[in-house]
Amino acid sequence: MAPPLRVGFLLAPRFTLTAFAGFVDALRLAADDGDRSRPRLCRWDILDTGGPFVSSCGASVAPTALMETPESYDYLVIVGGLLHGGQQIPDSMYAFLREAAAKRVPLVGLCTGSFVLARAGLLEGYLTCVSWFHREAFAAEFGHLRIVSNQMFVVDRDRLTCAGGTSVVHLAAYLIEKAIGRASAVKALRIMIEEQPLPSRTLQPEEVLSERSTDTVVRKAMLLLEQQLHSSQPIEQLCEPLGIGRRQLERRFRRDVGLSPAGYRQRLRMERARWLLQNTDLEVTEVAFECGFHDNTHFARVVRRLLGTTPSHVRAAGKTAKGPLREQSHS
Repeated sequence: MAPPLRVGFLLAPRFTLTAFAGFVDALRLAADDGDRSRPRLCRWDILDTGGPFVSSCGASVAPTALMETPESYDYLVIVGGLLHGGQQIPDSMYAFLREAAAKRVPLVGLCTGSFVLARAGLLEGYLTCVSWFHREAFAAEFGHLRIVSNQMFVVDRDRLTCAGGTSVVHLAAYLIEKAIGRASAVKALRIMIEEQPLPSRTLQPEEVLSERSTDTVVRKAMLLLEQQLHSSQPIEQLCEPLGIGRRQLERRFRRDVGLSPAGYRQRLRMERARWLLQNTDLEVTEVAFECGFHDNTHFARVVRRLLGTTPSHVRAAGKTAKGPLREQSHS
């Protein structure tokens, strides 16, 4: 007997390993008792489009099934990859996706998988979820399509798209709950140390970059700072993956955005803290930790110095105002 949920994965070149691993692991945990991993309630295949597939971090994944009959699956999941340098998608994958769409097989785009679906002409007339980080690139290439970047994922009939990152496990939980039941979805998420399944309209953390960069190295540094926002690592460690010294990074940062890397990180933390205070029910102490502050007292002191108010007042102000954060001037 076929399991209630059958998923076929299509991996783009330099695919995002987190998106794939999070989604497939949610299926694995929901498929059997405990974490025994037998595909009893869910089955998944990695379809062969010319693998093995190398992810953006360099780890490889081998295909497990031929790309033959799309109707053998309840969903086909496209895991997108890095955009710079162009996504070199095989023509056979595009043809397979169009065949699947013609046969009414629901298509799921994870992370930049939405770009693959759009280039295949399969998002016409659909609302698409795109990460705030890729919104500008998507809008530039597909300006006629309707997009949102303020929620975790979108389900629009037989097209499902999500922002990527950890939101993929909640989209997976949505499919698991629909096919198998809520208990299985909750179980999978709890083993992954996630909360209850979140609805599609759950807010996606919006872009917190408060300055625009034209320098590629500075832009990469900005992204690294955001990814490591909770960390207090020295700026020197940030320089290593960029292949640049601290003094040169400082000069390029100040020339490009008018701030030092440390100053930018401080502003970034304040932007993220405000977002968390105004859009979640996290305790102030939890917000402080998430944003890289060692304790609540230090956090409150920095908020007072930069914003001229308290974290509780920032939270209250969010009920009436959502404008950009403005630092208080101090003479």
